[in-house]
Amino acid sequence: MCGRFSLAEPEGIGERFAVGLPAQPLQPRYNIAPSQPVAAVINEAGVNYLKTFRWGLVPSWAKDAAIGYKLINARAETLEEKASFRALLQRKRCLIPADGFYEWKKTGRGKRPYRITLREGEMFGFAGLWDSWRSPTGETVNSCTIITTRANALVGAIHDRMPVILPREAETIWLDQALAYSPALKDLLVSFPAAMMRLYEVSPLVNSPANESRECIGGIQDAE
Repeated sequence: MCGRFSLAEPEGIGERFAVGLPAQPLQPRYNIAPSQPVAAVINEAGVNYLKTFRWGLVPSWAKDAAIGYKLINARAETLEEKASFRALLQRKRCLIPADGFYEWKKTGRGKRPYRITLREGEMFGFAGLWDSWRSPTGETVNSCTIITTRANALVGAIHDRMPVILPREAETIWLDQALAYSPALKDLLVSFPAAMMRLYEVSPLVNSPANESRECIGGIQDAE
């Protein structure tokens, strides 16, 4: 799964994903948690846009927004089987910019957090889905979910699942609304190559979503 991630230098989103930035500067995020706002890239009429979503999908047909807490992730293997995701595959695909994500390793002394990034630490995009929901009071909630797949060899040492990170050359294809969901798109939803990633242990500060300092992404020496 993916339950926490980071975006330490959000000002780079504009150039990286060819989108305009909002008038209000984006703030560095070191410990993004479910139910919090996240930046995501969508495509409309061939143009990329940056939009803010709540992390945790609330389908348009949901009776209660609380369902979002259960839908922070969507398993790539069963997307077409789940009512929450099936329709969104056609026209509501998105990219969620990040520069790292966290997983916890079970040890004899409890769980220890690790941060996983690309080899050079560059920004990337999670494959995601989004939807809009209108509350009984008329409020519109735009929300998203991160697609996950089987872990590669690197992440697999900690957890059996990982978020889908799309190669840059696949991002345009994933966002293109003119393309219906197909086996070709499904084939993109696989684990990113382990050789192009790295992981390191980080401070237990990330255990609490209340902690949002740069210390969260700093490595610590492995005591094992």
